[in-house]
Amino acid sequence: MRSAIEIRNLHKTYAGGFEALKNINLDIEAGEIFALLGPNGAGKTTLISAICGIVTPTSGTITAGGHDIQKNYRHARALIGLVPQEMSIDMFETVWDVVSFSRGLFGMSPNPAHIEQVLKDLSLWDKRKSKLMELSGGMKRRVMIAKALSHEPQILFLDEPTAGVDVELRRDMWEMVRKMRARGVTIILTTHYIEEAEEMADRIGVILKGELILVERKPDLMKKLGKKKLTLQLQDRMETVPDGLSEWNVELNDDGTELEYAFDIHDERTGVPSLLRRMTELGVAFRDLNTQTSSLEDIFVDLVHQKD
Repeated sequence: MRSAIEIRNLHKTYAGGFEALKNINLDIEAGEIFALLGPNGAGKTTLISAICGIVTPTSGTITAGGHDIQKNYRHARALIGLVPQEMSIDMFETVWDVVSFSRGLFGMSPNPAHIEQVLKDLSLWDKRKSKLMELSGGMKRRVMIAKALSHEPQILFLDEPTAGVDVELRRDMWEMVRKMRARGVTIILTTHYIEEAEEMADRIGVILKGELILVERKPDLMKKLGKKKLTLQLQDRMETVPDGLSEWNVELNDDGTELEYAFDIHDERTGVPSLLRRMTELGVAFRDLNTQTSSLEDIFVDLVHQKD
């Protein structure tokens, strides 16, 4: 499949010596939704800023739609819409003027019908004549998204787009994202709401301390790293795990009422039947049991802890 973005050997070291990005290599396919996950300070925003031409890399190359972001900035940037974490809008202008002006900045001819549709999609049409200073925080965030869409970008970056916003905006925005993807727009998002990445993304990338430690298609990632957890609700409270269960590496919860056992769902021998038999032999009775498959959040937390 054609790549919308190609990144090769990308490094970024700031003047103080901090290495924010370390040898990033990544292809993002046209028309996919790519979720970039990582803890605070991992390099997510720096990477996005480099792709958008806001941060100058120390070394390496980035192309967007075949255009080198440094050598052919104007053409590359015209393909990109960016919704940053921080708001940067003129509070004394109206919603309509702010969004329309943003379109003009990219050399696009006026298209009131497009601006109208964007505002309607984001539930901003009724506020089109309002000044930004009159809007709530959630409405201002909608305006930031509208600005990013004003010039009809083929690549859209959403940097923590739903942080601190209401449920209604989150729902509207993801519905809009699905529509854009259906039209072939490439979406790259960072989010602290990992359940959003699990629901929306085609592929997942994990960045940690400036390094891209994993890039996988979501189903493959869940299949390769997903685990199941067996939880046994004990008949009687326990102080410690019996030595006779050490082979299974079970854990006792804080109040001593449950035993937890994690196992690989793809192993031919999960160890569950032998664990239950051994518990019976030891006289460890349980009232109930249930199993739970790892979520993307569980996988993400495990990856980050493994690298610490």
